[in-house]
Amino acid sequence: MGQPRMLVQHSVARRRLATTVQNALTLSSERKPHFDKILIANRGEIACRVIRTAKKLGIKTVAVYSEVDANSLHVLEADEAYCIGPAPSTESYLCMDKIIDVCHRSGAQAVHPGYGFLSENAKFAERLAKEGIVFIGPPSSAIVSMGSKSESKNIMSAAGVPCVPGYHGADQDTDLLFAEAEKIGYPVLIKAIHGGGGKGMRVVSSPSQFKDALASAQRESLKSFGDADVLVEKYIERPRHVEVQVFADTLGDTVSLWERDCSVQRRNQKIIEEAPAPGLSPELRADLSAKAVAAAKAVDYVGAGTVEFIFDNDTEKFYFMEMNTRLQVEHPVTEMITGLDLVEWQLEVAAGNPLPLSQSQIPLVGHAFEARIYAENPRNNFLPDSGPLLYLDTPKPTHVFAPPILSHSDSRSEVDPMKRSPDTLTNVAPSMRLEQGFTQGSQIGVFYDPMIAKLVVHGRDRTSALRVLRRALEEYKVVGVSTNVEFLRSLAGNDAFVNGEVETGFIKKHYEDLFPPVESPSAELLAQAALFIALREHPIQFTNLTTPWATLTSRRFGGDVYERAISIQPDDASAEPTRVSLKSISPGHFDITVHSATPKTFTGVSARLVSPTTLSTTLNGTSTDITVVSQSPLPSLPPSRTTNTMERLHVFSASGVKTTLAIPPPTYLLSLGKDVLAASKGALRAPMPSLVVEVKVSIGDRVEKGQPVVVLESMKTETVLRAEVSGVVSAVGCVKGEMVEEGRELVDIKNSEEE
Repeated sequence: MGQPRMLVQHSVARRRLATTVQNALTLSSERKPHFDKILIANRGEIACRVIRTAKKLGIKTVAVYSEVDANSLHVLEADEAYCIGPAPSTESYLCMDKIIDVCHRSGAQAVHPGYGFLSENAKFAERLAKEGIVFIGPPSSAIVSMGSKSESKNIMSAAGVPCVPGYHGADQDTDLLFAEAEKIGYPVLIKAIHGGGGKGMRVVSSPSQFKDALASAQRESLKSFGDADVLVEKYIERPRHVEVQVFADTLGDTVSLWERDCSVQRRNQKIIEEAPAPGLSPELRADLSAKAVAAAKAVDYVGAGTVEFIFDNDTEKFYFMEMNTRLQVEHPVTEMITGLDLVEWQLEVAAGNPLPLSQSQIPLVGHAFEARIYAENPRNNFLPDSGPLLYLDTPKPTHVFAPPILSHSDSRSEVDPMKRSPDTLTNVAPSMRLEQGFTQGSQIGVFYDPMIAKLVVHGRDRTSALRVLRRALEEYKVVGVSTNVEFLRSLAGNDAFVNGEVETGFIKKHYEDLFPPVESPSAELLAQAALFIALREHPIQFTNLTTPWATLTSRRFGGDVYERAISIQPDDASAEPTRVSLKSISPGHFDITVHSATPKTFTGVSARLVSPTTLSTTLNGTSTDITVVSQSPLPSLPPSRTTNTMERLHVFSASGVKTTLAIPPPTYLLSLGKDVLAASKGALRAPMPSLVVEVKVSIGDRVEKGQPVVVLESMKTETVLRAEVSGVVSAVGCVKGEMVEEGRELVDIKNSEEE
């Protein structure tokens, strides 16, 4: 094991010596070779993304994974994979020692950190350097400078980059901060200096609210980041989030790869991004790019970075917000409008090579969108969800990487190569990429970010790209977890969004349009669901044989007519079931009556199951194919009126609209289920897949109704399960640190009233 480690250090030492040469020799020296093997210190779609580029370049890849990620896609796609610990990221993906050990064991010469985890950790970059391993990212000094919101803004001000008026000082005296807020003028924004993701952030509209909001932000900042220091800035009331992708090499060159608009957010986190930003003039684009390049040069930046600005919709002024010293989640939209592979650029720069293109050569063609598909419930404040991907059907990508675009060569841009309008005249074929780290059957766990995939589209202009995005979202179907696909479809079709009227408060401003009332399922939909059940249980056998036995499944000895009544209800325990009666009049043809408040009858309906999940019908003279996916209830849950104990049918219309229906169990099963529930009245079950944070009781303990018994965590949100009866703990079915599935019995309490 010692010999490969020496070879790795020797190879890297030669590379690093070569990359320090920053003179005319670079013009005559040969291009430096890529690394032979790299380690990706990440998981999910970004790990898969890096692996794809590495394979294209002939570079071997090493994956690391936690115990719950053993069968993940990035593990399967890498050349080698090493387990680095249990599921919690603090014991695996954030454990520097384990990752460095795998570098030495595998012979990896460099580490690509992806985004999140250790990607912006200066200590990790320093540790790798000491071990003779290249960090595919900026120098640690740049990470430190840009990691502090206050220090970075002081550096930016000195470099001539505009910053939001505010106080970024070290003195955190409450009265001083209050006085600074008075100088700035309300509304103001209190923000954690070392924060991110919306943590430690408060908007204050008046002096009377300031001190309470300050204390709250400081508490949250201390809990989240271990530091209570905050800054106070002017709050922009109609802001946009506009960011510039910059790239710098070790030879002193820095370029802008144009801007992205990431204004539409929920919980202060991006949900849909586009490039270029709509409505910017060439002059404004040039100014943004120039300031972003100045920001990167101010900290001697190297590699891929993103300079984020707050853009005031009312004044069209922009202000520096922060710099992300890594590759961003939304980097594919930049790739689509430039035709470049940014991961390949990262590897080129890390090897010590110059930037592949100069500023004047970088294309800006068409328009691109990225929609992040999350396991979350938008109608429940975008609360994250977890569970298995029972069914996953996605649109077919047209490309794996961005379609190539000829480098730019416009003589008019030689005076100012950043002063550019997007090329919408070139005939660009619509294209779509799918960046994903999960496949059907994968588990969306509680330990990590709930992003399932990213849909990335490109078109000739913004209108064309939006059309491609809407079509792709119609074809994206998921069953097993709640997702934001329906919300994204609504967003992509919203008039204000279509018109480019974006701002960070977009969702709140257009909430009623984005979340219309949920409509009751139509009679046509209920009829189709009933047909699916009938055909699933009695499939039609088409045959050339004349014997009646060939079609026995749809006939009876008492006659050829097959009749069936099926109860169906919306996925809502309070909803009343609707009875649907079917009569088979010939193989594949039915008369159907939906006994709703206003009964509706359909005659001569033709229907057949094209596949186990595809139903083809001709109803009301309209032929359609719909997707129907059955989801069985967990066997551990006794039958009841609650819809998660019923079979659920997830119906996707031809236009991609998803409706979930439930099939109530028969009366005799409900009776049995009631007996089981009565017998286990004191049983506490996991409401969702969760991590057991704390078990507060032991067998034999006496508890009172309402007393905390078990604490669970799912998607970084804690849930406290409380005793539903007073009594004595008779069984404990979980331990601290254990992953438990939905419906599992965790604690049973023997009701004292029954003794």
